[in-house]
Amino acid sequence: MNPRLDGKVMVVTGGASGFGAATARLAVAEGARVVLADVQDERGHEIAEELGEGARYVHCDVSQEADVAGVVDRALEAFGQLDCMFNNAGIVGARGPIDEIPLEEYEFTVGILQRSVFLGMKHAARVMKPMRSGVILSTTSCVGLRGGLGPHVYATCKAAIVGLTRNVAAELGAWGIRVNAIAPGKHATPMFADAAFGDPGAVGNTDVFMKMSPLRGRFGTAEDIAEAAVWLTSDGAGFVSGVTLSVDGGLIAGTPEGAEPGHGLYAGHEPLIREGGRRGMQ
Repeated sequence: MNPRLDGKVMVVTGGASGFGAATARLAVAEGARVVLADVQDERGHEIAEELGEGARYVHCDVSQEADVAGVVDRALEAFGQLDCMFNNAGIVGARGPIDEIPLEEYEFTVGILQRSVFLGMKHAARVMKPMRSGVILSTTSCVGLRGGLGPHVYATCKAAIVGLTRNVAAELGAWGIRVNAIAPGKHATPMFADAAFGDPGAVGNTDVFMKMSPLRGRFGTAEDIAEAAVWLTSDGAGFVSGVTLSVDGGLIAGTPEGAEPGHGLYAGHEPLIREGGRRGMQ
């Protein structure tokens, strides 16, 4: 079988760790050339060196337009084209009760989580429109799809990405450009471990993540998001646009964390409920 991304060029923001690093590794293994963008310079250079001639690292503050534009231009200079822009960079950002969040923390968080996606879409589109092809992906979150799962500002930004994805897909389809988002759940990554346990190193505590998973016997990993990103970039998803793909083990569908078989509504058969409080078929 041919590599799924043979000959394609991908930019991955937040490419020095977590979902971004996993996606960069898988994309290169599938035949792509990748530009990793991040502010974690040492880690970014290490991964680019690990991946070889098919990878470049560029320092990029994704909240700044000049930096985002520069990453797109670097992909063109290095590899001559841009086939996928993966707007993945993120932080947890501002946390706390709605009446206690400082405005400067709100604005900083929005810059990293929401403005960055707008900028990535904008500068990918300026390159992809003349090509009449391309894929724009963005990392949203299950937090943006259901209330009460994460901090207020984070949830706001992630919900905005879902709406922006649909709207930009509605525009760019006329140029043959597909626009989609990926919504992770509670995956074993350093960022989630830091937010949940105050320790990025807790990512190695598989027992804890197993208990938190809605899917019995399995917990989410960075590689799950990488697989989704590579599929959505590939020709195998060539007619998929405007969607948010949840990769969360069924969390948004309603499966509780650590659910046992036959839980809640599914604990056993009961007579159907009819009008007037009647039960059963008779």
